[in-house]
Amino acid sequence: MAADSLPRVLIVAGSDSGGGAGIQADIKTVTMLGGYAMTAVTAITVQNTLGVSAVHAVPPEIVSGQIRAVLEDIGADAVKIGMLGDGAIVEAVAQALEGFQGPIVLDPVMVAKGGGQLLADEAVEALMRLLLPRATLITPNVPELSVLTDTQVADEADMLLAAQELAAQSPAAVLAKGGHLTGGIVVDWLVTRRGEQRFEAPRMSTPHTHGTGCTLASAIATGLGAGLPLAVAVERGRAYLQAALAAAPGLGRGHGPLGHNFALL
Repeated sequence: MAADSLPRVLIVAGSDSGGGAGIQADIKTVTMLGGYAMTAVTAITVQNTLGVSAVHAVPPEIVSGQIRAVLEDIGADAVKIGMLGDGAIVEAVAQALEGFQGPIVLDPVMVAKGGGQLLADEAVEALMRLLLPRATLITPNVPELSVLTDTQVADEADMLLAAQELAAQSPAAVLAKGGHLTGGIVVDWLVTRRGEQRFEAPRMSTPHTHGTGCTLASAIATGLGAGLPLAVAVERGRAYLQAALAAAPGLGRGHGPLGHNFALL
């Protein structure tokens, strides 16, 4: 693939020692979808499929330095933002991305699959104030959507209303993910100021769902970096996620990783 046709995706996120989520899932996803992955690591987590036992934040100036080093040399066609940790890192990321004109996919990572808190309470306000206005797309799950809108989300109708409320607060589109709701069908809603689009897929009965949010956000960012329209990038990202879920290798004793490399097997 020629360099000028290779979507360059800068991932701003934490490291998952278990390899299922965070920058590890992001790199696998971007690579499998034909992109070139670069990273700015925000935190080192001590975790496996059973949960997170420790988090070590990277100094904000090192986070922003990684971003600037990549953008000044290689450049980026899209940015995916995941785990940020605290308000100081949110501010550092926002400052380092000043002037970046490409699409930004913001995955507001707040709680790990095993229950560990990954975003400090004081950082939510900074995220809403500094990064949400810059984002092309924000991809909250139901608990995150509840926090960001200060509303209760109990069903699909609540989810859509909350997504509409969040989309009205900024230029960003919202992909509200319904995986935490009940039922045999998983529904996601893509909400923009021009309207809504509903996506659905059969729910897979599997405990191996670690890294689904990271994977989907990075898949969409890769599509946007390649020039795909937003709805097409979302549809392709969801298809990749479904295939990776179906190919989960069954590792670990808890929430296991996806099969990101299913196409190679």
